[in-house]
Amino acid sequence: MSIIVFGSINIDLVASVPRLPNPGETLLGHNFLQVAGGKGANQAVALARLGVPTQMVGRVGTDSFGSELLYNLQNSGVETENVSIDQNVSSGVAAIAVDDKGENQIIVIPGANGCVNQEDVERLSDLLPNSTAILLQFEIPLAAVVAAAKAAHQAGVKVILDPAPAQSHVPDELYSLVDIITPNEVEAGQLVGFPVNNEESAKAAAGVLLQRGVKCAIVKLGAKGVFCATAEESFFVPVFPIQVVDTVAAGDAFNGGLAAALYEGLPLRQAVVWGAAAGALAATKSGAQTSLPDRLTFDAFLKERGV
Repeated sequence: MSIIVFGSINIDLVASVPRLPNPGETLLGHNFLQVAGGKGANQAVALARLGVPTQMVGRVGTDSFGSELLYNLQNSGVETENVSIDQNVSSGVAAIAVDDKGENQIIVIPGANGCVNQEDVERLSDLLPNSTAILLQFEIPLAAVVAAAKAAHQAGVKVILDPAPAQSHVPDELYSLVDIITPNEVEAGQLVGFPVNNEESAKAAAGVLLQRGVKCAIVKLGAKGVFCATAEESFFVPVFPIQVVDTVAAGDAFNGGLAAALYEGLPLRQAVVWGAAAGALAATKSGAQTSLPDRLTFDAFLKERGV
């Protein structure tokens, strides 16, 4: 059995700057990285590095970025037979600025990711009988996300949705197809229509998402921790104290850690702790996929902290 990741595959062009620029301002940066990214690919790599059999479904272009992106996925242990090469558009690109505090600004050019459609959903559907979960995000067309969630739900496969980038208009039908939703505070605020910035507002946001049909709502509050709620229980998990370098893939690492724990049959609370640990580790390194921990590093991190 495996986990499917259906989503974006990007090349990340990362500029390190002393602070994030103001509109119209030119800043001198002090470092540049070209690394594989995209929320879908990041989550696939996060899973594979933690030892979970992972199938990536998505698209790249025929450019040199596409070849590099496929190589990076394969080199991390991700199965890429269901990544198609689109002859008509470029691969997806993300231009990222990261400041000295680890905060970031990201501009995404979808490229091939924007062309993901029902054909890709049909390829994905062939994998569902041998899968335990599917991870979804919002860097591909929303219609494809809904169709994939519907197919997985009908097949009895757990649907885990990272509603990023933030969206305020999500189809009502999607919520009832989702087993676990994992917004950060900005995304949660966009979904529910009020600010989410602490445990109390996260609890309120989770309640709204449960009312809309989601079975489990996990709200990531950055350095403040993680709030999780289902119809049966709710709890708060504090963050692991670390020296932040770059938060760009911390959310993707969280979803990888969460899904890996569930794949191994661990209870929800422990899965959220795994997610928090993976996110913390990713924030200690630069880049997207370059920051994602392998299983040896991950297990050592948990053991050092008595988890």
